[in-house]
Amino acid sequence: MAKRKSLLNRFMWMQDMYPLCGEETLLFKTSVGFIDHLQEILGGLLTTCTLVVPPFNVLKENILSITKYLQDYSINRLVAVPSLMRMLFPTLQSSFSTKIQSSLKLLVLSGEILHLSLWNSLAKLLPNTAILNLYGSTEVSGDCTYFDCKRLSSLLEAEVLSTVPIGVPIPNCKVDLVGEDAPNYGEIYVSGFCIATGYFDHDIMPLNDVKVLPGSTFCCSADEKESLLYFKTGDFAKQLPGGDLIFLGRNDRTIKVNGQRIALEEIENTIRTHEDVGDAAVIFNNAEGEVAYLEAYIVTKQGLDCVRSLRYSLRGWMVDKLPLAMIPSRFFFIESIPMSSSGKVDYTLLPSSRCSMSEICSEINEIPDSNLLQMIKEAFCDALVVEKVSDDDDFFVMGGDSFSAAHTSHKLGINMKLLYAFPSPLKLVIALLDQGQQNHDRKRSVHSRVDMEVLGASRPLPILSEVSDLKTKKLHGRLSRKLGESDAEYYPSKVIRMDDDLNVDNIATGDGNTWDSISKHTSCAFSRCNKVMFGEKLDINRSFQATLFHETLGDKKTSMRELWKVHMESCVDASPLIVVREKDIYVYIGSHSQKFICMKAPSGFVQWQVQLEGRVESSAAILGDFSEVVVGCYKGNIYFLNSLNGSISWTFQTGGEVKSQPVVDKQRHLVWCGSYDHNLYALDYQSRCCVYKLHCGGSIYGSPAINEVNLVNHMLYQLVCSICKVVLHFFNLVDETLYLASTNGCMTALSLKDVPFSVLWLQDLGAPIFGSLSIDHINGNVICCLVNGHIVAVDATGSIVWRGITGGPIFAGSSLSHVLYNQVVACSRDGSVYSFNLEKGNLVWKCDLGDPISSSAYVDENLQLTSDHSLISDRLVCVCTSSGSIVVLRVNKEQNAVQKFGRIDVEGGIFSSPVMIGGRIFVGCRDDYVHCIGINGQLQFNQ
Repeated sequence: MAKRKSLLNRFMWMQDMYPLCGEETLLFKTSVGFIDHLQEILGGLLTTCTLVVPPFNVLKENILSITKYLQDYSINRLVAVPSLMRMLFPTLQSSFSTKIQSSLKLLVLSGEILHLSLWNSLAKLLPNTAILNLYGSTEVSGDCTYFDCKRLSSLLEAEVLSTVPIGVPIPNCKVDLVGEDAPNYGEIYVSGFCIATGYFDHDIMPLNDVKVLPGSTFCCSADEKESLLYFKTGDFAKQLPGGDLIFLGRNDRTIKVNGQRIALEEIENTIRTHEDVGDAAVIFNNAEGEVAYLEAYIVTKQGLDCVRSLRYSLRGWMVDKLPLAMIPSRFFFIESIPMSSSGKVDYTLLPSSRCSMSEICSEINEIPDSNLLQMIKEAFCDALVVEKVSDDDDFFVMGGDSFSAAHTSHKLGINMKLLYAFPSPLKLVIALLDQGQQNHDRKRSVHSRVDMEVLGASRPLPILSEVSDLKTKKLHGRLSRKLGESDAEYYPSKVIRMDDDLNVDNIATGDGNTWDSISKHTSCAFSRCNKVMFGEKLDINRSFQATLFHETLGDKKTSMRELWKVHMESCVDASPLIVVREKDIYVYIGSHSQKFICMKAPSGFVQWQVQLEGRVESSAAILGDFSEVVVGCYKGNIYFLNSLNGSISWTFQTGGEVKSQPVVDKQRHLVWCGSYDHNLYALDYQSRCCVYKLHCGGSIYGSPAINEVNLVNHMLYQLVCSICKVVLHFFNLVDETLYLASTNGCMTALSLKDVPFSVLWLQDLGAPIFGSLSIDHINGNVICCLVNGHIVAVDATGSIVWRGITGGPIFAGSSLSHVLYNQVVACSRDGSVYSFNLEKGNLVWKCDLGDPISSSAYVDENLQLTSDHSLISDRLVCVCTSSGSIVVLRVNKEQNAVQKFGRIDVEGGIFSSPVMIGGRIFVGCRDDYVHCIGINGQLQFNQ
């Protein structure tokens, strides 16, 4: 009740003195973690004003886009911290500031000290805008004093100030200065409607008992005339003759950074827990006219010898232990912490005793500075407030945040996303020079267009237009050689977009209808071997997937182009998992670098990444509710990761490498996964434990398969699915059998009907099995590929129904698709792709690609082609070779004819199985990239 009363008092005060009317427009931009968001949202709701709510991910990625909202929506009132306004100031000075000057009526600043220099700049830029400086904290409902800067000019005639006053108390709020040192000086105590009744289980101390006050946060007065509850802020101020308060700071080393209260002692204590740190001291640098930041001074246990190892690791180590706002921007290594005569740390002497990391750790292999590289370094130094930046220094490791990133990107005239993708000067210069070369070829740049639209920039980075082809190639070569590259191009980026004319939000091969249509159908996931999982509790059979597009291409071949590629820092042998969720499409994949990454499928933009404990060759799976992604690694761990942000929910440790793709059993809430330790594990993802373990006599590399339906009558199954899924259980149509195979050549059938699970049979197939198993839902057989080049069909009793033979070993599973009815496609190391009849096993067609194939094929189920002279539709099959060729085959399913339709080569071998959806191919490669390939041609929507 007290809190509600204080918030109402705050709103009524603002409404009385700076009233809002229903015709005004407000901007809701503050995170709900800060109390200022209440002022923004309540102001709109209680006065029926228009409230503009931008997507918060847009503001997070580019904070400078606020100026665009101020202009486009004619925002009348803005609440911000001074640091934000300092960052926004350059963009506010651009050509569209005139419109903002006329629309912005009130600017409310709070959360930090407002320096006089910033007020001078804002007052000149926004002469018609009223500026308020507020003071307060969460404990006093946000604000307890205010100062209208209209009075500042007259006040400066009588007083010498360096900061803007915090003013006088708001109505129904009382502020007292408690101290004995000097009159009109002391600690700020706040009482009135703005405070609550104190913290839970907190003892209230009497105000007149000064000796006990240092240990108390809330206290009460002992005056006979009144009894008031006070909040002891810990902040100190002095009072001017006119009654205005000047904020002086704190005496307990608690400061505010970007509006967040921070205890410097807590940062110091955290740093001291590092095994290589002997002592630490932290200070707050808040010089006028500069962005405020934290400095840490470190004394190492082993002297300066371990500075090089701590140089990059310390900040990353702190990320897991402190909020980002509490991580220092600069680290200095000194021999000892300076002390005063009383034995306390003398923080005033720290700057004079520091020795910068860049001075201790000499840089090697310096390359000749180019104008562009030097420009980037200067921009880094300016934003990070450092004297020197080396070529390989990471912007964010050195203390960069979203504010400083926005400042740097604006100064360079680039999109801020580039800085996140290329965080060091060296990586950024290579990316920009490569972009400059593309600009010269295409005469335009998509990044420059985005910069001008979002940031209001009048021109791209000037140096790019001055870089000649020859100079670009020479410098690019020098930079590549410095990084140990030879003939291959070096792309240090997370995302390399290969075609600037591409609208990355649409499918590369057409107008975007494929992806829109897929996302409108349902939540679903696509993985290798044409495995599809839908979001419902019971899977819908793949035969219900709609064919979304057709294309009339005649008999001609097509060209293929690379749309984007994402750098994974090492070989990518895992196959991608494509997930459609809430109208967004994501790619999940890991690499030998031990990283697992989620990226946007249309553009390749990295959504999140997580570092695991071992290299990743396992393809991922996603739980039935799409909440978690499951993936294994070479250290034997099976990780359950939050699908939205990559955080590790829980981990299970097996006894060996995990290369098998997990299989999700939604009916029993289990994840089945095999390991190199010869065991199959059943993990209950609700109770987060292992409920079953089966020793198989050999390592399990391929995925097991669950026969979801006993196809006594497949047409009945389709009918039942379309009418009511629960009828399946009523008629007992679910065949609860799991099949698995291992390197000892044995296939095992496991009954899942009763707990504990029981082995039904074992069948020795005569050769090791590395590929995943597939279920033939037409005949109910299990399809298995062997290393000896055989492909076999095994029925529910363990008997071999038929056996097909290829000309070489098979290391990957077969592909089954309803669009190639009654066919199974398998790839062999002899360089050929084979199709066998599912019923009898006879060869349907064969296509020789000439290079060994170690992965599975993928049939595009969402794209069909018709010839000019025929209404018979063809289908596309994607196959990747170990030599680095991505080949698309065109299969006429009526005539059982196949032809090579398109081909593109990449720099490394491919052992990852592709996924092809609507003409777009996703695949990993040993050139350290995940590639997205598109086929050319105009697609038409097939109603």
